[in-house]
Amino acid sequence: MLSRRTAWDLAGNRLSSRLEALRAAGRPLLDLSEANPTRCGLGWSAAELGAALADPRVSDYEPTPQGLPAAREAVAAYLAGHGAAVPPERILLTSSTSEAYALLFKLLCDPGDEVLVPSPSYPLLDLLAGLESVALRRYPLRYDGEWHLDRAALAAAVGPRTRAVVAVSPSNPTGWLLDAGDLAFLEALAGERGLALLGDEVFADTALAPRASAAGARGCLAFHLSGLSKVCGLPQLKAGWIAAAGPEPLVAPALARLEVVADTWLSVSGPAQLALPALLGRRERFLGPLRERLGQNRRALASEAEGAPFDLLRSGGGWSAVLRLGEAVDEEALCLALLEDGVVAQPGFFYDFERNGHLVISLLPEPGRFKDGISRIGARLRYKRAQ
Repeated sequence: MLSRRTAWDLAGNRLSSRLEALRAAGRPLLDLSEANPTRCGLGWSAAELGAALADPRVSDYEPTPQGLPAAREAVAAYLAGHGAAVPPERILLTSSTSEAYALLFKLLCDPGDEVLVPSPSYPLLDLLAGLESVALRRYPLRYDGEWHLDRAALAAAVGPRTRAVVAVSPSNPTGWLLDAGDLAFLEALAGERGLALLGDEVFADTALAPRASAAGARGCLAFHLSGLSKVCGLPQLKAGWIAAAGPEPLVAPALARLEVVADTWLSVSGPAQLALPALLGRRERFLGPLRERLGQNRRALASEAEGAPFDLLRSGGGWSAVLRLGEAVDEEALCLALLEDGVVAQPGFFYDFERNGHLVISLLPEPGRFKDGISRIGARLRYKRAQ
């Protein structure tokens, strides 16, 4: 009676089961997997949010499939600040980046079609694609002192049912950045093969080097995705956007269809849309302290990595860091041992790393707790090597 799309194995794995048991027992834990800034002392006060959401127009119902004009104009101004000129008419509001993916999969793919995604990458994409009956194919990101796109492997991954290529920049968890050369390559490939480019750029404001944006694409149909969750640290407001780029003959029919899809749900709340211009305008209220936190924790991690039994892989941005431990390390066993040490970290296999022996940690926690957690990871690895 139930759809095969939702036939997941819902049993907890060993890590999640042990973590749940420790939390239920009240064990104190240093959570280096935390991805929610509101639980790390990074966020807005209730008074600030209350003021932003107190617009008297909230009593009016204005069903606009693309989103309120003032909100779309604010997104256009945000993109202009990143060097991408996108008119408000090419912007559509969504309730989240996850919903943006779902809408674009509906727009671009029939059941059984394929979308190319980077590996390593965030596992949420598998769920989103599966719910739309879309298949994912991986293309690799390679590391040789820094992360880079394997262009030949990506081109070889394009098949007869490929409809789109996803580029996450900065990538989660690696921090890979899409540069001008990569964008030119992706535009040419997408244009030649009739593909769309989906640029997930939710972490763009934490990039540590110049980066290119799908919003600046000119040679193919492209979509930039982002939202308040990462730009303003407000996942609870449920407001994001899609910005379309590329030749007008491709963009116009895509936006016309996308508007109908969005009109089916009208999912973005009025209060969120009304608050979006003010919140985006004050985004440095969140981004300033966030960048300071990320920088402080990166410096602490780099210091701990000197002489440590792990390598810190170079990142171009984002909220995560990747530690390379060596292929002989059992990631699951290590993470279980770390739980007993009071530290929560994520194994690389959660993110589909090509090789064994990685840990993924969040850079969001309070610096003192972060440094303590990293020290415990180093101590656990030294203990294992001494056995």
